[in-house]
Amino acid sequence: MTEQSSTKYDAFLLVSFGGPEGMDDVIPFLENVLRGKNVPRERMLAVSKHYQLFNGISPINEQNRKLIAALKPIIEEDGAKLPIYWGNRNWHPLLTDTVKQMAADGIKRAVAFATAGYSSYSSCRQYIENIENARALVGATAPQIDKIGPFYNHSGFIAANADELLIAAHGIPSERRKGAKIIFTAHSIPLSMADKCLYATQLLQVCHLIMASAQLSNPWQMAYQSRSGPSSQPWLEPDINHAIEEAAKNGIKDIIIAPIGFVSDHMEVLYDLDTQAKQLCQELSIGYNRAKTAGSHPKFISMIKELVDEKIQESQAVDSKLCSDLSEKLCFSNCCPIG
Repeated sequence: MTEQSSTKYDAFLLVSFGGPEGMDDVIPFLENVLRGKNVPRERMLAVSKHYQLFNGISPINEQNRKLIAALKPIIEEDGAKLPIYWGNRNWHPLLTDTVKQMAADGIKRAVAFATAGYSSYSSCRQYIENIENARALVGATAPQIDKIGPFYNHSGFIAANADELLIAAHGIPSERRKGAKIIFTAHSIPLSMADKCLYATQLLQVCHLIMASAQLSNPWQMAYQSRSGPSSQPWLEPDINHAIEEAAKNGIKDIIIAPIGFVSDHMEVLYDLDTQAKQLCQELSIGYNRAKTAGSHPKFISMIKELVDEKIQESQAVDSKLCSDLSEKLCFSNCCPIG
């Protein structure tokens, strides 16, 4: 019996958000993202202008290619020897097309890793729904696909973010480094959604864990970015730009922004942070420093392999690596509603 046939899985599936790779892709991509949502077309067109600053290219697909390249030696060619597939929620390679290819290749059961580490509707439950919708469209030949749960506080994710935070901190002159303020960021979500999941609580836990791992004593806070809803709807706050303005009022000279809510850079990081937030810092005469996301950091790659191995071994230990609720071993059916 081969190593592959001794496990219940015969493939690894990377599931991600997706992003355009040219100006012709931008509007169709945004239409996919906003389908079924009550967002005025004028708002969509305004967002499309953000992509124009980068020739319509989101870095997320290229980052996923790098992630796959780093995973290939330890998942596809060694260890479990699982072929790697990749499918996106909103842009090519689309998840349904990938599941269709998996079925054609004879894949029966796959372990899936989504590039979102927290418990909320859009970062966890929606990916489960995406997978099931894709399977339904493919039909009876679609493989069973088991998604790895939230991994926000896994030591590998924490260590990768701590390393990147330290690199950003060392970009500040030593005499000002200890006075720099660290602002952790994540995508804001409506309070109606946040109140029904552990997203905000998990983010604060990650902040504490990263600060401890990096052994930094700088002042810090959690802030949010990329709000897209109407002003009448309350979302998680404070906004990153308000946090920067408050820091300036308090005499802060340097800021380090750490986008811990994101696994890899994409448009929200490039535009909301490296463009808008950076410009605001320049206007306020504050030093702008931004930590990289976990991306394809070796410690993050090792974490993914460990989680895949745990799935293969059918580990049922109560472990927060697999679920946000320590009273549950796996994600439960009614968690993280849309709001």
